[in-house]
Amino acid sequence: MPDYVSGHSLLAGRTVVVTAAAGAGIGAAVVRRCLEEDARAVVLGDIHKRRLDAAAEELRATFGDDRVAAVLCDVTSEDDVEGLFAAADAFGGVDVLVNNAGLGGTASILEMTDEQWSKVLDITLTGTMRCTRAAGRRMVGRGGVIVNNASVVGWRAQEGQAHYAAAKAGVMALTRCTALDLAPHGIRVNAVAPSLAMHPFLAKVTSDEVLASLTAREAFGRAAEPWEVANVVVFLASDYSSYLTGEVVSVSSQHA
Repeated sequence: MPDYVSGHSLLAGRTVVVTAAAGAGIGAAVVRRCLEEDARAVVLGDIHKRRLDAAAEELRATFGDDRVAAVLCDVTSEDDVEGLFAAADAFGGVDVLVNNAGLGGTASILEMTDEQWSKVLDITLTGTMRCTRAAGRRMVGRGGVIVNNASVVGWRAQEGQAHYAAAKAGVMALTRCTALDLAPHGIRVNAVAPSLAMHPFLAKVTSDEVLASLTAREAFGRAAEPWEVANVVVFLASDYSSYLTGEVVSVSSQHA
């Protein structure tokens, strides 16, 4: 596995908003990488208060109190979403949005309830739309970047994942369409599509058998580290991708 890559000031002076940013997964890795890349500030949104407070405390100890804000945010609530971006306004306004919030689960379509379907779609797809809409309105006239977290299951089939795959395929379509809507305003919209990014919570809620099966599909014979996905997010958020919009980048050898 490659060594961790430190920062190169790719996001200097920018205010970044990240949803589902507490914990040990991709969102938390994105927050840390953005701060390492000299973002002016990062606003963490998450629905879990204890994890959010702990993450903010740790980040402030490392990067400074004036660069980290934490806001309880349920992306299914319009009021919560507005509160998240109001916090970014205190740092000069949002320059980069990373839509990381999503909900998975496993259920056969034969047993899947309307509630299960709707909850996954509302958080994963509609939540991404709500945050994109709120950020886009604020970015008009100043420009900005939006990076969505999709998944390779938006391209390929996986048993028991009809709701999650449909939501992530929707995130991909949303990325392409909003990129065209927002391009005239100097706003870029792209997405990453990870396959398997290992972190403690995933290991806790997923069986060894399933993890072994998913790992066997990977070209490198291992899961990605969350920071490896976060590096691609940083690239898409930075000026290195200044002419890239409406794209979904697979952080994996898998595409279909």
